[in-house]
Amino acid sequence: MNARDLARRVLQRVDAGAYASLALAGELGKARLDEADRALATELVHGVLKRRTRLDRALAACAQREGSLERLDGVTRNALRLAAHQLLFLRVPAHAAVDDAVGAIKRLRGPRLAGFANALLRRLAREGEPALPPAPGDGDRAALVEHLALVESTPRWIVEAALEPLGPAELPSLLAAWNAPPPLWLRANTLRTAPDTLRTALVDELAARGRPGARVTASPRIPEALAVERGGDLFSSPLYARGDFLAQDLGAQVVAHLVDPRPGERLLDACAGVGGKSTHLAALAGGRATVDAADRSARKLELCADHAHRLGVAVRTIEADLTDGRAPLAPAYDRVLLDAPCSGLGVLRRHPELKWRRAPDELPALASLQAKLLAALAPRVRPGGLLVYSVCTFTAVEGPGQVAAFLAGHPEFAVEPAPDPLAPFAAADGAVRTWPHRDDADAFYAVRLRRR
Repeated sequence: MNARDLARRVLQRVDAGAYASLALAGELGKARLDEADRALATELVHGVLKRRTRLDRALAACAQREGSLERLDGVTRNALRLAAHQLLFLRVPAHAAVDDAVGAIKRLRGPRLAGFANALLRRLAREGEPALPPAPGDGDRAALVEHLALVESTPRWIVEAALEPLGPAELPSLLAAWNAPPPLWLRANTLRTAPDTLRTALVDELAARGRPGARVTASPRIPEALAVERGGDLFSSPLYARGDFLAQDLGAQVVAHLVDPRPGERLLDACAGVGGKSTHLAALAGGRATVDAADRSARKLELCADHAHRLGVAVRTIEADLTDGRAPLAPAYDRVLLDAPCSGLGVLRRHPELKWRRAPDELPALASLQAKLLAALAPRVRPGGLLVYSVCTFTAVEGPGQVAAFLAGHPEFAVEPAPDPLAPFAAADGAVRTWPHRDDADAFYAVRLRRR
C-alpha cells in the first residue's frame, strides 16, 4: 500500500463515520511507509477534507456532462478529489497524480469509469482551477459569506456562525487558519518537570533523532504550554513514557487556568473524557486537591485513569449520567468544570470532516443537553464556589446564549472576570475565547460563574 492508497482508504472510512485523525493514525500504524510517504498521506487526507468545495467545483467544471459527478459513488469521488488536490494545491507531477487515480479507479470500479476519470483529470491538469470570484466590497456581509464559503471550502452556515462573534474584518483570517496545518501543543506535567527543563530535553532529543529543523516554542501566556513544529512522533519518546508531558491544545489549557484550582479544594471535572483537563487541574493545584473526573463513557474513563497513572496524578473516576440528580458525586465542590458536549466547530483544523458532518439543525439538541447539565451541576457548587462552563465551539446558542439563559434561571450565579494572566483571552462579556488565527489555538468559549 502506498501513500495514495492509504489516503483513499482513510477517506472511505471517514465517509462511513470514522474520525479522520483516528482512522489516519490506525492506517499509518499498520502501513510500512517511510516518513515522506506518511507525510504525503496525511496531507492528502487533510487536504481533501479541508478543500472539498473547491475540489468538487474544479472537477465539475472539467466534466463533460453537468451533474455527472453527483452520480458517482464515494470511492470514485474520493479518488478524483485526491488527484485534484495534488494537481491544484501540491507540487506533484500531473502524470503521477492522474495515473495513480486512473489506475485505482480501474482496479476498484472498472475500465469505463477509469476512462472517464482519465479524460476529466487530464483536462483539469491542462486548464487548472476555474477563476475564483473577486472578494466583495465593504459592507456586503451576505456576499462576503458566499465568497468565503467557496474560497475556504466551508459550509455557509458555519461561516455565518463565525461572522457573529468576529465580524467581517477577522473572518477571512479565521477561515484561512482552519485550512492551515494545526500546531502540536504539549503540556508540561509540572508535577514531574519544569517547562523549561522539558523544552531543553525535547530540543536535545529531536536533535539526536536527526531533526535539526524541529522547533519547540514556549507559549508567552500559558507557562506549561509548548508548541512543537516538525517534531515527528513524540509519543514514542521516553519523556512521554515517564509522564513529562501530554498532548493538549492551548485552548484546552486556558480553560483549566480559568478554573484556577487551589490546594486543599475538592474539584469536579464534569464530562471529563480522557482526562486532559482533570490531570491539568490536579497539576495546577500542586497535586494537593481532590479531583473527581466524571463521564458517561466507561472507555474514556479507563483512558483517563491510564493518563493519570502515567502522569503521577491522583484522580477519582466516576461513571455517571450527570443530568441525573442521583449521580454518585460529592454533595458540594469548591470548583466545577463543565466542558460540555458541543458542536465541536472550534476544532475544525484538527477534524476538518466536521465541516461536512455537522448540520445547523443539531444545535438545538446540543444546547438543550448543555442546559440540562448546567442545571444539574449548579447545586453541586458550594456557596461561594465556582462553576466554569466551556465549549470548544463559537456558536452563539452554545456560548453566550447558553450562559444568559442559565443566569436568568439561576440568579445565585454571576459572571466573574478571568484571572489577570488570562486577560489577553478575555472578551467584552467577561468570557474567555481562544481562536486559531489569534492564538494558534482551537476556538474555545469559557466563562467563570461564581455562586453567591
